Amino acid sequence: MKSSTVNISFNDELLRQIDQVARQESRSRSELIREAARNYLERKQRWNQIFAFSESQVKRKNIKEEDITEEISNYRETYRKR
Repeated sequence: MKSSTVNISFNDELLRQIDQVARQESRSRSELIREAARNYLERKQRWNQIFAFSESQVKRKNIKEEDITEEISNYRETYRKR
């Protein structure tokens, strides 16, 4: 896989934390930052899928905002009784 070099700026404290974790895990700074970027992108994709599914369900079931508010209230009331 082809790779490219990117220049990026971090404040001193964040860079210190990155270096500390990299040392603890016997990894390079670059490896740690690449993993962080991959994790962020994977998490972002999962949330996008969740939101897309939710939107499709709202349309399919004709759910309104009041319905959601009511469901949350019902759930909280049930949870408090436990």
